[in-house]
Amino acid sequence: MKVTCQIDGLLAACQIAQMAVAARSTKPILSNVKAVAHDDALVIQATDLEVGIRYELRGIKVSRGGSAILQVGKLLNILKEATDLEVTIDAGEETTRVTMRGGKYELPGGDPAEFPDVPTFDPSGRFHEISAGVLRTMIKRTAFAANRKDNSPRYSVNGVLWEANGKSARLVATDLKRLAIAEGPAELHGTADEKPPSHLVPLKAIQLLERNLTDDGERIRVALNTNDALFQTERATIYTRLVQGKFPMYQQIVPKKSAVQFPVNVPDFFAKVRQAAITSDDESKRVDFHFSGPKVTMQARGPETGSSEVELELPEYPGDDIDIAFDPSYLTEMFRAIDGEPTAVLEMTNREKPAVFRVGDQYMYLVMPMGDRE
Repeated sequence: MKVTCQIDGLLAACQIAQMAVAARSTKPILSNVKAVAHDDALVIQATDLEVGIRYELRGIKVSRGGSAILQVGKLLNILKEATDLEVTIDAGEETTRVTMRGGKYELPGGDPAEFPDVPTFDPSGRFHEISAGVLRTMIKRTAFAANRKDNSPRYSVNGVLWEANGKSARLVATDLKRLAIAEGPAELHGTADEKPPSHLVPLKAIQLLERNLTDDGERIRVALNTNDALFQTERATIYTRLVQGKFPMYQQIVPKKSAVQFPVNVPDFFAKVRQAAITSDDESKRVDFHFSGPKVTMQARGPETGSSEVELELPEYPGDDIDIAFDPSYLTEMFRAIDGEPTAVLEMTNREKPAVFRVGDQYMYLVMPMGDRE
């Protein structure tokens, strides 16, 4: 295989593909990527056997078609340091030669036949289509709430639940202390199931998909199967095995009714939470909120961090006094996710029941309160 291409395009393609490269594997070849050149395109494949990607780089010069194994880590370092505009890669099974006007490199090769192919998308099957802009917003507003630590002994929450029917898609994520739900319009191609599919997609696959959503108007194809899922963008096909296990019955967690509901100014509320959290104790990680009349008072303190007290006017607060405490990081992460929204509706009942933030009909964020100070 011998190709010549623009360095910035190849660099971007390799950076995306590297997200799917196996960090540790019993198969050393999976620490590399497989490149296949044909016509005027170079298809780069990477996989850790759980998540994989096929990324197509177009508009390149193919002097000799074929496939090759590329050491993506070393290649990325070369491309990042390059000052030329073009690079030529001449790859065989034993050696890969990387040549630019100002230098040349030789890297070990590999046998492309040993590299497992990433599945392709089958457009004749059943799938959903959703715009990239809508999907990126849904991912941004949910994925941060997924569990990033060890699995819960009772539930599988290390991923994002994907639900779809004939007209819409819903993403749900939780770490059992908070819950994020986002919805958006989606178009079904094929026959609808009597029971809409519900699948738990690994967080790594969701992050890889988000990285590929660059054009808001692009239509993204989503095929949810029994044990795996495929996502197709204009340039990439992403494959993932699904997380096996039981996801919480999240519908039962959302309060049917709250004592108070009122709008909050998102930028102002976010700013006050950040200000109060400055003296939040690293051990307790809490900010105490006192809602009373037309304002809320936020306080944080610790034996070694000092104390803070900030106030925010709430002219539309309608209820009795409520004292409640939250981990401030759980609020600031949500506020970052809805950045750009002017207002959100906050629903609460008391210090023991979860609070809910809503943005329109298509986003809901539930956060569990903290207990009383010891």
